[in-house]
Amino acid sequence: MLQESWKALLAEGVGVPSPADKLELSDAEWRKRLDGVAYRVLRKEDTERAGTSALNDEKRPGVYACAGCDLPLFTSAMKYDSGTGWPSFFTTIPGVFETKTDYLLILPRTEYHCARCGGHHGHVFKDGPPPTGERWCNNGVALKFIPKSSAA
Repeated sequence: MLQESWKALLAEGVGVPSPADKLELSDAEWRKRLDGVAYRVLRKEDTERAGTSALNDEKRPGVYACAGCDLPLFTSAMKYDSGTGWPSFFTTIPGVFETKTDYLLILPRTEYHCARCGGHHGHVFKDGPPPTGERWCNNGVALKFIPKSSAA
């Protein structure tokens, strides 16, 4: 299934880095590469304020990629309005995230990170829509949107 997702993205003209092509940079290099909020979210596991991302209202066809390393993570067909104030998706492109348990708010949550650069994106919850029942709640500053028309 992973190969099928990558083939579809390539067919749309999206240059696709692989999760296996790890991107490891020094802290100073990450600070140069990312603005302040994106750096804090992606590298320090911070959270942007709810409702602040322009991607909440993004409805065009396209691909959502990691703002840290350009790895495609979601397609627009996977996005839905969760009403939470963060871009939300009911599934991901297979193989693009690694997860760990986060106890920051005492109750355990599943946190996810980009498999290529290790950047923190958000948390996945079991309160999403069918067919998966999942809500991949993503920080908007951790994403960059590539509209389908510009990907071709």
